[in-house]
Amino acid sequence: MTDPTSDRRRDALMGERVAVVSGAARGIGAAIAKRLAADGLRVGVLDLDAAACADTVGAITEAGGRAVALGADVSNEESVAAAVQQLDDELGAPTVVVNNAGILRDNLLFKMSVADWDAVLNVHLRGAFLLTRAVQKYMVEQKWGRVVNMSSTSALGNRGQANYSAAKAGLQGFTKTLAFELGKFGVTANAIAPGFIVTDMTAATAERVGVSFEDFQKAAASQIPVQRVGTPEDIAHTASFLVSEGAGFVSGQVIYVAGGPTD
Repeated sequence: MTDPTSDRRRDALMGERVAVVSGAARGIGAAIAKRLAADGLRVGVLDLDAAACADTVGAITEAGGRAVALGADVSNEESVAAAVQQLDDELGAPTVVVNNAGILRDNLLFKMSVADWDAVLNVHLRGAFLLTRAVQKYMVEQKWGRVVNMSSTSALGNRGQANYSAAKAGLQGFTKTLAFELGKFGVTANAIAPGFIVTDMTAATAERVGVSFEDFQKAAASQIPVQRVGTPEDIAHTASFLVSEGAGFVSGQVIYVAGGPTD
């Protein structure tokens, strides 16, 4: 049997926590931000344009949660520092960071420009580094923290995604290193590696290869053991667990949320 007193204590603790979720204007990031708010956290909804975060912030506040829109280029050190300071000023010291911001610049290697390589690595890897570094001081001070990095099954390799695959694989190494470095401060670090998730990014991939998004999803589902594609909410559920008090002994892990085993 669960202890109602312990459950209330955990709920109270989570109500004191502040999270920042990057790339949270839509898709997976928005779903995670909403779920963490439903769990009782106050949430900084961060994206390149603060105005684009209005829908996510509105959904959270309408449901009784607290959130603030933050505009920042995650690949820019000063921009990230300013956003984290704003979050601290408006909602309190952040001790949860979800690095979800990402872009696609898919192409075969011989067609891929240096600019496209740099853009993807800068947003995914440099962005995760800068945002985590800005938040970790608050975690260390409070002797508690959660880092969740968004990797991908593409970390295992995917045609036309040399830049994206490298970035997502890099995030896994980054995650494991954070687990080693920050564990003694009560901070856990884990990565989620989604498979096929219905988002604007997967829709863009379908368009790039010249297939309707509906057919693209059907083809993907036929190859997935659970016979369906994923949703942003599937990822949000996993993030909710990793951020929870109950996940304090889970760190340095890469969790593939892909509807079946991965290679």
